[in-house]
Amino acid sequence: MGSFDALVIGGGPAGSMSAILLAEAGWSVLLLERKRFPRRKVCGEYLSPTNWPLLEAVGVSSRVREAAGPPVHRVGLLWGVTRLSAELPRPASFVWGRALGRERLDTLLLERAIELGVTVRQPSSARSVKGDGNGFACRAESEETGEYLEVRALVVIAAHGSWESGGLPTQEPRPPPRPQDLLGFKAHFREADLQEGLMPLICFPGGYGGMVHCDGGRASMSLCIRRDFLSRLRRSSGHPAGDAVLEHVFEWCPALWPILSAAKREGPWLSAGPIRPGIRPSFSRGIFLVGNAAGEAHPVVAEGISMAMQGAWLLAQRLIPRKREMGSPAARREVGTDYAAAGGGASHAASAPPRWRPGWRCGRRERRRSCPSSGGSLPSSRWGRG
Repeated sequence: MGSFDALVIGGGPAGSMSAILLAEAGWSVLLLERKRFPRRKVCGEYLSPTNWPLLEAVGVSSRVREAAGPPVHRVGLLWGVTRLSAELPRPASFVWGRALGRERLDTLLLERAIELGVTVRQPSSARSVKGDGNGFACRAESEETGEYLEVRALVVIAAHGSWESGGLPTQEPRPPPRPQDLLGFKAHFREADLQEGLMPLICFPGGYGGMVHCDGGRASMSLCIRRDFLSRLRRSSGHPAGDAVLEHVFEWCPALWPILSAAKREGPWLSAGPIRPGIRPSFSRGIFLVGNAAGEAHPVVAEGISMAMQGAWLLAQRLIPRKREMGSPAARREVGTDYAAAGGGASHAASAPPRWRPGWRCGRRERRRSCPSSGGSLPSSRWGRG
């Protein structure tokens, strides 16, 4: 297929933003994405106010605003029978954060990359990447036809996330299961009675979650729970994992019931994990890493998308002025060192474990007295099983 200035592996916010920024600077870019879009993804889906200047700079802010949910100007806490909320400080830009489903956001960003001349192969996966003195040779495979593609690139950017194992030098082997692993669940609901502009934190034993209005009148719910808690729930409830987790949340956090009692779930629960918070190498074997591949914060931080896109900007600002040098391994190492020193696409929030144990002090007697008469689980018909 030929040669490119840059190969980007992954079409999520980190990958598409990397491709957009380099293409705007005149680079030839090939992006490989293993899934067809639109596709759903486990994610809190919140875009904080810090993203708007970057989205404006690459020409997609108006599209995102038109598609996204209402401005988020309040945060809340649901814990047992307690419901608290407070106004957020007004952003310096006077533009509030919003939420947008990943099936919409990722498609918008990838479409912008294509408009700028990025070559996209989708669904295709990189099977091998090998560096030499003049760049990298990559072998990619179509997920639909099995056809192989051989390409060369001066720079390789790994934006493949941290949840998938594979044969690339930047993909870590899947670790053995641990009881404390956090597993993520996500679903959209219609007709949820969630106050507009509110984003509450939901606390329960073994995990926590959040809700926010996103696009199309939907409410997005994301939950994470320890592996050992999930195993016990599935054995005791006999229900699919997502439903078992939600029943557990209702049992321990009846304050959520009024919000979802009449809601209908749209599609099936999504699951992913384990979530692996921490800062990882942002430059490895000559390859630059962005997004979750470079670092992952605890979901409670609600800045995952921000970290991904702004990490891509940090990298692009260091690559663009040195385009002509990128065939040199020494030059790539210098850029990699500078990129890592600047944050490497990750935040120190990624390495800070939560110091609280959500929901643990909600007494069993109190929660039982306060739970709805159904015992905290909704009839299947109300949830619109997908």
